[in-house]
Amino acid sequence: MEKLVQKKLKFRGNEYPCCASLTMGIIGGKWKTVILYHLMDKTLRYNELRKEMPTVTERTLSLQLKALEEDGLIVRRVYTSKPPLKVDYSLTDFGKTLIPLIQSIADWGDLVAEKYSR
Repeated sequence: MEKLVQKKLKFRGNEYPCCASLTMGIIGGKWKTVILYHLMDKTLRYNELRKEMPTVTERTLSLQLKALEEDGLIVRRVYTSKPPLKVDYSLTDFGKTLIPLIQSIADWGDLVAEKYSR
């Protein structure tokens, strides 16, 4: 009997056993998808993101933004031309490829809240 060898997927130095694992490795967790959702159609400053996500801690938000930036999904722009320092975040072209997925997740959440919650 021939044994089927599963191909490992690689992304940014990490190996994943399947495509779903790779996707969740990049956008999984409690806050990454929420951050991406808020950046889908606009650029936001750090404090604007905090207002959109009032229950996230500053440390967690900073770490998640850094991880999304390292994975190439968002870009962090620092404006130093005049004080005060201004930093904003937006989706990269690579990050924009996630918009249909993020929108589907959001639509499913709306459906659950509307039809299945008590």
